[in-house]
Amino acid sequence: MSPISHLLASWLTAEAAGLERRDRALVTIAGIAADLDGLGYLAEAMTNESAEPLLWYSRWHHVLGHNLAFAVVLGAACAALGASRLRAALTSLLAFHLHLLYDVVGSKGPDGDHLPIAYLYPFSFGWQLEWSGQWELNAWPNVLFAAVLLGLSLFCAWSRARSPVELFSARADGLLTAALRRRWPRPVFTPSKP
Repeated sequence: MSPISHLLASWLTAEAAGLERRDRALVTIAGIAADLDGLGYLAEAMTNESAEPLLWYSRWHHVLGHNLAFAVVLGAACAALGASRLRAALTSLLAFHLHLLYDVVGSKGPDGDHLPIAYLYPFSFGWQLEWSGQWELNAWPNVLFAAVLLGLSLFCAWSRARSPVELFSARADGLLTAALRRRWPRPVFTPSKP
């Protein structure tokens, strides 16, 4: 799945857990941090034509950051930095594992390669998470899932006055919320008289 889908899903997980802004940010970071191992793509692309290409993406994506040990490190970091330590840690573990689930379901490469996840790395490569029906990154289920996540995020912006934009700018988040509420005003309910 795309990093944007992972970001939206992680933020919505934190939002559903009722965490405050700082903890929502921590959980969202934990939910997308697994894809740091995908940064090897840059080195691989730049050295692809050289005599000794750096195969950092091919060898290490879905390995270095997509495992239980990394999840524990992220959970501990969220526990140390979170305002609601236990809830932040547990929600970060949930967001991280949802990231893995989404990758198992929807991260097949354009060349048809399935990307298994070495869940027990660095202790073992023996047990890997993989699904033979894995969708390609640009398959319609991934596009639909991204659209649903975006719709839910916009609904949160309208109904709760916060969105994933808060991760980058509280002011921009407020502007988005205000714009949505101007376009679709919230209904005002008045009690009926008996």
